[in-house]
Amino acid sequence: MPSETEQKKKLSLTGSVALGTGVMIGAGIFALVGQVAELAGAWIPWAFVAGAVVVAFSAYSYVRYSSTNPSSGGIAMILKAAYGPGVVAGSFSLFMYVSMILAESLLARTFGTYLLRPFGMQGSAVWVPVLAVVAIAAATVVNLVGNRWVEGSATVTAAIKIVGIAALAVAGIAATGVSAFSRLVTGGADATPPDSGLLGFLAGIALCILAYKGFTTITNQGDDLRDPQRNIARSIVIAIAVCTVLYLLLTVAVTGSLSVPEIVAARDYALAEAAEPLFGSWGVWLTVAVAVVATLSGLVASLFSVSRLYDMLREMGQVPGLPGSVNRQSLLITAALALVTATVFDLSQIASLGAMLYLSMDIAIHWGMVRRLRDEVEFATWVPAVAIALDVLVLVPFVIMKVRTDLFTVVVTAVVAAAVFASQWLIVRRHVAHRRRSTGRSAQ
Repeated sequence: MPSETEQKKKLSLTGSVALGTGVMIGAGIFALVGQVAELAGAWIPWAFVAGAVVVAFSAYSYVRYSSTNPSSGGIAMILKAAYGPGVVAGSFSLFMYVSMILAESLLARTFGTYLLRPFGMQGSAVWVPVLAVVAIAAATVVNLVGNRWVEGSATVTAAIKIVGIAALAVAGIAATGVSAFSRLVTGGADATPPDSGLLGFLAGIALCILAYKGFTTITNQGDDLRDPQRNIARSIVIAIAVCTVLYLLLTVAVTGSLSVPEIVAARDYALAEAAEPLFGSWGVWLTVAVAVVATLSGLVASLFSVSRLYDMLREMGQVPGLPGSVNRQSLLITAALALVTATVFDLSQIASLGAMLYLSMDIAIHWGMVRRLRDEVEFATWVPAVAIALDVLVLVPFVIMKVRTDLFTVVVTAVVAAAVFASQWLIVRRHVAHRRRSTGRSAQ
């Protein structure tokens, strides 16, 4: 049993929810609204609601397994339990790891984009990545200080951004009138349906899922969370519920303020653009302030959780460490990779890469639960089965749309996936050869 002092050092339920929402309420809602509008048209609020439904089914598998077997490498452990310590488990664990690296890049670039918006420099090819690097470096320093600083900063910033986003949403809806809600049902006279119809709407849902997938980082908190058997499930449910309400209110306010073409034109900073006609320049500055807090806190929370996943992958022998006895290796490696992706890819490419890799991994998680873990974990089989169907329902249209409009990103995703599988195959072969040599020496 951990001592009372050790328990106090662990994350509380509040801290866990703060870290989860810290990752979720970040770049997702600030950067994705415009990209979703390109695919889903005026149906943006419904796309985010549908995304919440998909994520709710998806969360079931994570909750059931992680509550039964909590650890700091939640997702890696689920895959290892389902497929064994081999190529499949290692590859899909890395899919998740890479998708979270991309999420950190999305947060960092969104930080730079919004911070530059009041100065009209939000499209700068130089300053956006420079500020992204600064944001990642600052978040890394906070994580190096320790758990208590991470939890303390996450709790405060989570409260600030939840209140800030809620205030913006409520004020926006009040300014546009209650009719903003009626437009959800009637569509309004100027409603713009998706250019590609249902296919575009389903593809938009795939992007919306990125705004929720931060809940998976909570499964990595097992070793750092008080009473994880109970609090992992509570934390995930609370985080998803809070984000669903905020996203619905905010997207209703945005669609009430701007037309779809205007949202698409300002797709990387749509929330700031929506605030200007409603509240003037002070509204833009308030939105920028909330975005800066949201993205920085999201980076702090994500680096904390994702480095725990890398720790588990290192223990499993699936990924390398740094040479020598460097402290906090997983954190430094994670931050370095986030720096690279933040400077190489733009927001649209980062979001698309992350969506395809994450949904592929998510399908593998549910398939492993249904086929391999029935005897180890108590759960209703039909729930992960529905989750698989929903993931496929949104992933296939998204890939089709991307092939039509952004083939480069699809090719990059395929190359990354192939590289991951190839690296894991080589690692497994090396482990097998090492075991054979060890067995041979023991027999002599």
